[in-house]
Amino acid sequence: MKGFIRIDPERCKGCSLCMEYCPGHAISLTNRLNLKGYFVADFEDKKECTGCAVCAVMCPEVAIEVYQIEKTDER
Repeated sequence: MKGFIRIDPERCKGCSLCMEYCPGHAISLTNRLNLKGYFVADFEDKKECTGCAVCAVMCPEVAIEVYQIEKTDER
């Protein structure tokens, strides 16, 4: 994994734009409801995240934070 994301469930409105544009298909809609009554998106950590941040750019609610993992050169 080169990156991971965190989705704020209380900001998410389940619009699915993040899922549609994720190149690694690492986001899915859950059956959990937030306090506003929306089904929220969640990151599937078993899938590959490139850390590209397209999901965060597409999110109209600014509910996604993207983290990139630096590779260490071990010898």
